[in-house]
Amino acid sequence: MKFLSSYSAVCRPGSGWAAFFASILVWGVGMGCFQAAFNNFLVEFYSIGGVDRGVLEFLRETPGVCLVAILALLHRRTDWQILRLGTLVSMLAAGLLLVPVPWMPCVAFITIWALGEHLVMPVRQSLALSVAREGKGGESLGIVTGAINAGTVAGSLIVAAVFYLGTRVMSAGSQRLLYDVVWGLVILLLGASVLMGLKGREPGVQGRARPSFYFRRKYAKFYALELFYGARKQVFFTFGPFVLIKLYGMETQDIALLFGLSAFLTALWGGRLIGRLADRWGYRNVMVWDTVVLFFVCLLYGFAKDVFPPRVALAVVCVNYILDAILSNASIATNLYARTLSDSQEELTATLSSGISVNHVITVFYAVFGGWVFDRFGAGALFSTAAVMALANSAFALTVPKPPPQR
Repeated sequence: MKFLSSYSAVCRPGSGWAAFFASILVWGVGMGCFQAAFNNFLVEFYSIGGVDRGVLEFLRETPGVCLVAILALLHRRTDWQILRLGTLVSMLAAGLLLVPVPWMPCVAFITIWALGEHLVMPVRQSLALSVAREGKGGESLGIVTGAINAGTVAGSLIVAAVFYLGTRVMSAGSQRLLYDVVWGLVILLLGASVLMGLKGREPGVQGRARPSFYFRRKYAKFYALELFYGARKQVFFTFGPFVLIKLYGMETQDIALLFGLSAFLTALWGGRLIGRLADRWGYRNVMVWDTVVLFFVCLLYGFAKDVFPPRVALAVVCVNYILDAILSNASIATNLYARTLSDSQEELTATLSSGISVNHVITVFYAVFGGWVFDRFGAGALFSTAAVMALANSAFALTVPKPPPQR
């Protein structure tokens, strides 16, 4: 596998990178299956609107806000143990979704899923940096992101195949059955991720306990950048697919194929390219220009339906959705900036988890606000706010010190 051979050249021998890589790759397939079916599942079975979607996202992102406190309780656990725990929690939530329930219990199940997903986020980034050779941190993050996107490609294609075969070849009478097949596959994949990660030596095991709560003044700009990233991420993650389903009528298999295509392009070159640019061009330049491009992406996404004929508008929106998926990898640059400020691996993990909690502070409120704007003023107004946030991000990134020259 191309990713595997590339990663072996980036990582330190004996660091446990192979077990980490295999576990993350299979985890990505499970996440890809879930994400490809998730939005259509909500619309089809619960007929939610913009405000409902915003409230759900508020609750779903709450574990991210609480992440620093949750990890404080787990501060004696290694990054690898937390990675396994988060995967098991999401696996439990997928099992609960097999039970037909009203709206509020479904929200609770999705929140449990999000808890597991958020536990994985900071330790995945920290481990990717810990197994990398000197000066290869950005490329390591890029390859891991590419591997996750490769998994998302596979997961999206699996969902597209399940729904295509179920509805058009086998003429399945119940859409619920097809979604249950997807949730069952997610359970199997996440279980396999945990088992594959048990092989060999644990990567990146810490030598001492991680700080319980970690907020320091030296990371002030990192926290501010995380706030901007949280707002930017929320609009596309929550309302990007929602626009495609509500305004353009895309079905589950169509959404799955779009997710798969965007993940494929990101896996093929997007994540690693941005990682290399961050290593060679400097993380500050990546932070600045990423959000300049995002400004135009947001405007086209929001106003395509008003400017172009329907079919052209759909094509424009799909292209811009893919561009945003690629640009989202620029968070690599922010993580590299945090690493230059950190004095140890334990401090880095604590800082990344604090950063996730910080960006979720704005995420949870922006979700409710975005749902209200979507229902009241439409997609154009919502994505205009994201465009303004993108420009503000670029302006603030200019205040970040330039990275020290590498040897």
